[in-house]
Amino acid sequence: MPDHTAALRVMRDSLRHRGPDGDGFCRTPRAALGLTRLRVMDVDPRADQPFSDPAGVILASNGEIYNAPDLRHRYSGYPYRSRSDAETLLPLYLERGPAGLADAVGMFAVAIWDDRAGRLTLARDRAGEKPMFWAAHEGAIWFASEIGALLRAGIPARPLDRAALAEYLRLGYVCEPRTLHASIRKVPAGTIMTFGPEGVTQLRYWDPAPSDVPVAPVVSAVAALIESAVTGQLASDVPLGVFTSGGLDSSLLATLAARALGPAKVHSFTVGFADRAYDERPWARRLARELGTPHHEVEVSDAEVPEALDALAATGEPIGDPAAIPTLVLSRAARQHVTVVLSGEGADELFGGYPTYLGHRWAERFAGLPGPVRRGLRTVARALPRSRGPLPLPFLLDRFLDAAPMPWRDRHEAWFGTGLAGLRLGPAGARHEAAARPAVVGDDVAWAASCGSWPSRGFTPHTARGADPVGDREERDVVGAAMRLDYATALRERLLVKVDRATMLASLEARAPFLDPAVTRAALGAPGGSHVGTFGTKRLLREVARGTVPRFILRRTKRGLSVPLARWLQGPMAAALAACRDLPRLTGGLVPAEGLGALLADPGAVVRHARALWPLVVLRGWLRVWNLEEAE
Repeated sequence: MPDHTAALRVMRDSLRHRGPDGDGFCRTPRAALGLTRLRVMDVDPRADQPFSDPAGVILASNGEIYNAPDLRHRYSGYPYRSRSDAETLLPLYLERGPAGLADAVGMFAVAIWDDRAGRLTLARDRAGEKPMFWAAHEGAIWFASEIGALLRAGIPARPLDRAALAEYLRLGYVCEPRTLHASIRKVPAGTIMTFGPEGVTQLRYWDPAPSDVPVAPVVSAVAALIESAVTGQLASDVPLGVFTSGGLDSSLLATLAARALGPAKVHSFTVGFADRAYDERPWARRLARELGTPHHEVEVSDAEVPEALDALAATGEPIGDPAAIPTLVLSRAARQHVTVVLSGEGADELFGGYPTYLGHRWAERFAGLPGPVRRGLRTVARALPRSRGPLPLPFLLDRFLDAAPMPWRDRHEAWFGTGLAGLRLGPAGARHEAAARPAVVGDDVAWAASCGSWPSRGFTPHTARGADPVGDREERDVVGAAMRLDYATALRERLLVKVDRATMLASLEARAPFLDPAVTRAALGAPGGSHVGTFGTKRLLREVARGTVPRFILRRTKRGLSVPLARWLQGPMAAALAACRDLPRLTGGLVPAEGLGALLADPGAVVRHARALWPLVVLRGWLRVWNLEEAE
């Protein structure tokens, strides 16, 4: 193979923030693998990767394998060179081949080169906590944990994928396997891909779809699963902490971690804002006092916002979630004390925590009201005074009333999307079924893919087996279907991307115990009514937490990590917002010039539509950082 050493070194250097503690290369006549390592389990350099076996197999793995002790026991006769969790994947692969990686439990992106078969295997964890991108270029398969590494190595940034760009404008993220670059694709979550003489194959090994008859889980059983997941993810040879907000999810994690390790060994970290309407530090501070954990707080200043946004864009993809900025600021502060943190990602999707789920409950009731009553409610909602606070009531009512009459999937997108389509500032195209058909042509990989974010049915691999109980059950359990859809899309492509990029930029490892496979199956296997009632969310999780977390936590209303977007867009990001006037040209008209110009000329638009404008600001900054400012 050609000598790609120089390109590999460029990739290594661009990923140094993900692994500042060690690195390594391994080369054969047909392949070369490199890795930068954050030392968490077995901090000795002997555990630095890649790992290789005399049989001709080379392994590079990012993340953590939580069932490594079980695998090490299963393959106790293997001549390990370290105590690394990742090394246990070598004997697993040697015995069972690529399919054996389905036995791994954890958050991981794995690459294995098998010199015997001339085969490359790429695999990702079930939920998609750890990323993996790949491209076919100059007769070779290139892969990396960040798009930026591929671009810096010479993978073409152009052309942009217009379908992916349209999807970003609708949703604020791009669904697998697409990226905004036509030449680069994602390895899907819960998937094992192989590239070899036989072509390109995909094995989806994870299907959290419930059975046709969901069963309400027993509270004590779910409590035991969550506690087991937390305990299993506390394994670390370096200091550990928890991201806390004083909300239910993070408080439960912090309480269980402090109980398992002792409070003195569990640092807690909270981010806040000068604006008290967005500041959750008092709640988190009170929790830390009651638990006795060493507690650390950081405040996001306006001056940090532009730099943080550019740092996130430099990883290679725009992150439309504004909470990425405080997450990065918090991660940098946490890294001064710990190397690993627990985070509450997945709890809202698995246990019904979003207000949108309540909205689905009430939408049918609203549709049944007489027309004059519905119109009267709209008039009252629009007469309410506007507010800059997080998720103000008028904003929520407007969104609910506008979308309530829609079919549930369109309604869900209207509530969870960017809102640009409703402002006539983005495409409102129809949803598409996900389909991906790889094939090998000579030495090159030809990839044809069509991926929409809201497939009409079968958004899990269930349909591949010839049955569609999820689709048949949707009208009976809209809330449950919406939760499963969010797990497969918004969680994977927005929230987990946000956490991975923000924490890894700070050389910090984040773990999400709620995404443990057993917890996921129990939660998604329950009917939506187990989680969301007429007036309340997270019913099951609240029962799990009752008697464990302090009582004041259970009485709190859900907030989420909200940010003062309107103030940012009128202050430190005002120039960036003005620069969005170029987007109609740069997106080939996907952002219409007339609508955007009218909105930016409206002095009140920033307050009313800050959440819709933010993805445009992020996109414009990403185009600038990557020198993509010339229209195609």
